[in-house]
Amino acid sequence: MPNEQFEHISRSYEEQLKKLREMVARMGGLAERQVADAAYALIRRDTELAGEVIGRDGEIDQLERDIENFCVRLLALRQPVASDLRFVIAAMKVSNAIERIGDYARNCAKRAVVISQQPQIGGFQGFQYMSQLVQQNLKEAIDSLVNQDAAAAERVWAADASVDEVYNGIFRELLTHMMEDARNITAATHLLFVAKNYERIGDHATNIAETVFYAVRGGALPEERPKGDTSPFAVVRPPV
Repeated sequence: MPNEQFEHISRSYEEQLKKLREMVARMGGLAERQVADAAYALIRRDTELAGEVIGRDGEIDQLERDIENFCVRLLALRQPVASDLRFVIAAMKVSNAIERIGDYARNCAKRAVVISQQPQIGGFQGFQYMSQLVQQNLKEAIDSLVNQDAAAAERVWAADASVDEVYNGIFRELLTHMMEDARNITAATHLLFVAKNYERIGDHATNIAETVFYAVRGGALPEERPKGDTSPFAVVRPPV
């Protein structure tokens, strides 16, 4: 009888950890969709889709609260230790990062509405590529937590420099458009904010990867992550 009771408790505990993984995976999937749809709304000048992205943000916020409450209850009642404890804490931190990613996607959608009312400047290839990169990094970061895959988390951590490179190119291109014609300033300024939001989404995906690596291995990645954002030092000189 005592063995049966222990097995029941152990099985119930494993089911709770599984449920937590599923909750984080669902939240991550929603955020991925928000990031993708915000980019599509921008590129296609689709204000209806942008409105949907803005309206769906509350679902991500609610999931963050649900995950936090679930983790607190799990910590109080199960008192996990070692790798299980690190996983539960990681799930809380990751849900917070995903919530911020959802906020950035919502902000991109809001900007997309304004940009759709402005004359188009340049192409959106850079934004499309940047969106694809951060979506892929976010998906792999969430999968690395669900699968407890430290190697995958480290690959995401190393991939952030590619996002920064695309951002740098967009930044310089938009500055050039503003210098060439003052009528481009409104649209270009909003586009700069969109690009920065996607760059920050990439940073949060990297933060998730760092959290996962620690949760799985019990040790931190190297302190200095690969970064390539040179926009603070960018200078575009007017033609002579």
